[in-house]
Amino acid sequence: MTGEWAQQRSWVESANDPACGFPLASLPWCVFQADGEARIGVGIGDSILNLKACAENGLLDGLDKPVRTACCAERLNALMALGSEAWITLREWVTRLLAEPKHADEEARARQVEKLLVKQRVVSFAIPAAIGDYTDFYASAHHARRVGSLFRPENPLLPNYAWVPIGYHGRASSVVLSGTAVRRPRGQQKGADGVPVFGPATALDYEAEIGWFVGPGNALGTTVPISEAEKQIFGLCVVNDWSARDVQSWEYQPLGPFLAKSFATSISPWVVPLEALAAYRVPGPERAEDDPQPLPYLQSATADVDGIDVQITVALRSVRMREAGVAPMLVSRGNLRTLGWTLRQMVTHHASNGCNLRAGDLMATGTISGPEVGSEGCLLEMRATRGELTLPTGERRIALEDGDEVTIEASAQREGWPRIELGSCTGVVLAAESMRGALGV
Repeated sequence: MTGEWAQQRSWVESANDPACGFPLASLPWCVFQADGEARIGVGIGDSILNLKACAENGLLDGLDKPVRTACCAERLNALMALGSEAWITLREWVTRLLAEPKHADEEARARQVEKLLVKQRVVSFAIPAAIGDYTDFYASAHHARRVGSLFRPENPLLPNYAWVPIGYHGRASSVVLSGTAVRRPRGQQKGADGVPVFGPATALDYEAEIGWFVGPGNALGTTVPISEAEKQIFGLCVVNDWSARDVQSWEYQPLGPFLAKSFATSISPWVVPLEALAAYRVPGPERAEDDPQPLPYLQSATADVDGIDVQITVALRSVRMREAGVAPMLVSRGNLRTLGWTLRQMVTHHASNGCNLRAGDLMATGTISGPEVGSEGCLLEMRATRGELTLPTGERRIALEDGDEVTIEASAQREGWPRIELGSCTGVVLAAESMRGALGV
C-alpha cells in the first residue's frame, strides 16, 4: 500500500489537503456513534466512511462473508480476529472506493459512496474494541535512565533492562476514550514520619505513549515468533497512561505498579494500520557498545525497518490559561523511533511464555522519551532535566493540578509523503472524590 496508493488522490477533496492528516494513504479505523448506534468507520479527510452502510448497499460484495459481517459489528474485535490478510484486503478494497475515479463506472460508484460519508465533527466516538487485557511496557531506555537517576543515581538502569522488554499488566476496565475527564485518585502515600497517609494523590502525572491493538492472537501455550509478530498488530493509537507518582513510589516494591496506574488510561479514537506507516519505517534501536545483543528469540531479520518514525507531542493548559484564552503550551516533543525495544520484540516477548494474546487486547510502549532536553514524556522526568515547568501565566508545575488539561498528539511525516495523524488524546484532571464518598459513608 505504499507506492501508487500512498501517492494517489481521493475524490474526497479534504483528504488531499496536506494539513488534514487523514489522506487516502492512511484510512484509520474507528468506532463512531450516530443516531444511537455504534458503527465501524474509516477516516478519510474530514469525514468517516460508514462500513456497515457500505455492506448493506452492496459495496463490499466482493469480499468474503466473514469480513462483511465483521464490518457490521459495533466494535472492531471481529475484524481484528480475522487476521492481517483480511485487514489488508479490506483496506485495499476501501482504498479503491475512495480513490479518485478513472472511469465512468468508478465515478458512479464514488457518487454512491459519497452518500455514506458522515462528517467527523457531527459524531461521537467510542472505544474501538472491547478490551480484554491491557499491558504496558517500559520500552524507552531514555525514560528509564532519567527516572532511575532520580531514585538510583549510582545505578539508573537495572541489569535486566538491556536483556528483556519490561512490562506489567494494567487494568482494562479503566481504559477511557480521549475527552473523558480523569478524577484525581486517592491512595496511600508515605508520610513524613514514614507512616502512610491516605488521601488525594499530590504527584499526578501523564505519560505520553503509543498503543496498539492485538489482532488474531495465539492459543494458550503457544508463542509468536518474531517474524510473525507484526501480523498480530491491528493498528496504533495514542495513549496517556496517567500515573500517581506518590502512590506509585510507596506501593511499587516488590510487585510494581498497581493503584497508582489503574485509575485511568486514556486512548485516542483512531486506530492507524501498520500498512499506512510503511513509508515511515526506520531502523530499530541502536544499542550502546557495552550493551548485549538481544537473545536469539528477540532478534529480527528486518531490524533495518523495525522502527517507526512517529512524532509525539504533549501540550498542557491550566484553568487560568483557558480563562485567559491562552493556547495550550507545547511541553515536549518525542519520537517512537527512540524506543529501546520495538513493537515486534514486545509482542514476541509477551507471548514467549505461552501467554495467549486475544483480539482486542491493548498494549502500550510505556513513556516515550528521547535523549535530549525537551523530549521528556512525563513531568517526573523533567525534574531531572528542567526542574519546574513554567506556564505562560507564570504558574509552575512539577505535577498536574486540578483543572489541568493534557493533550498528547502523534503523527508521521516525511518529505514527499502525506502527513498521517494517529490522533489526539486529551484529558482534564478533576478534583478527587470527596472524603465522604471515598470512605463509603
